[in-house]
Amino acid sequence: MTESAVRSGQTTAYSVSRVWHGAIAAVILASLCIQLVLLFSGGADANSGDVGGELGVATRLWRLFSYFTIQSNLIVLAVALVLAARPLSDGRTWRVVRLDSLLGIVITGLVFAIVLAPQVHLTGAALVATIGFHYVSPWATLAAWLIFGPRPRLTWSVVAAAFVWPLCWLIYIFTQGAFTDWYPYPFLDVTELGFAVAVRNALAVLVIGLVLAAILKLADAKLRAVRLDAGDQDIRG
Repeated sequence: MTESAVRSGQTTAYSVSRVWHGAIAAVILASLCIQLVLLFSGGADANSGDVGGELGVATRLWRLFSYFTIQSNLIVLAVALVLAARPLSDGRTWRVVRLDSLLGIVITGLVFAIVLAPQVHLTGAALVATIGFHYVSPWATLAAWLIFGPRPRLTWSVVAAAFVWPLCWLIYIFTQGAFTDWYPYPFLDVTELGFAVAVRNALAVLVIGLVLAAILKLADAKLRAVRLDAGDQDIRG
C-alpha cells in the first residue's frame, strides 16, 4: 500500500471518528431534552421511573442532576463534542476527563443493565431517554475508544486522578442523604438498607471501577487503534 493510500485511510478514519462522536453527542442531547420535557410536564424519570408529582420542579431538577447516570452522560457529552471537532485532542487534564467519561459511562451501563433495569419499568418517551442514557451512550462511547483511541494516553497517575470525581459524588450522595433521606439508587439507600450495607455496596461499585480502570489502562498500552490523520489541523486540547 502506498504512503498516499495509507494517509488517505487515516484521514477517512479521522472523519469517521468526528461523525461517530457527533452522533454520541446528539443521542445524549436528545435524551436529555426528552427527560427535561418529562420533568417539566410531570412525566416519569428515565433513571428511576418515578413521577414525583408531589415534588417541586427545583427539587426534581436537583435530583435529576444528582444521578451518576446524568453526570456521566454530561461528561461524555462534553468529551464527544470536543472529539467531534478534534479527535486527536490531548493534554493531562484532558486525559483525566476522557478516562472519567469512559469509566463513568461504562459503570452506568453495567450497573443499570445488571442491577437497576429489572426494577425500572418504563414506557414511551421515558423509555426512549433511558435507552439513550443507559444503552446507546455507554457502548457507543466504549466502542469509539476501542476503535479510534487515540492511544497510548493513560498512565497510573491519570487513573488515580480519574477517581476524584466518583469519590466526591459518593461523599455528596451520602451527605445530602443524611439531610434529605433521598438516595438516587436503591443499593445506596441508607434509610432502607442501613449505613453499613449502603457503604458496602458503594465500595463494591468502586472495586468494579478500579478493575475496569486497570483493564482500560492495560488495553490502552496493548491495543492498537485506527490511526487518525488530522492533516494540517491543530490537535492539541
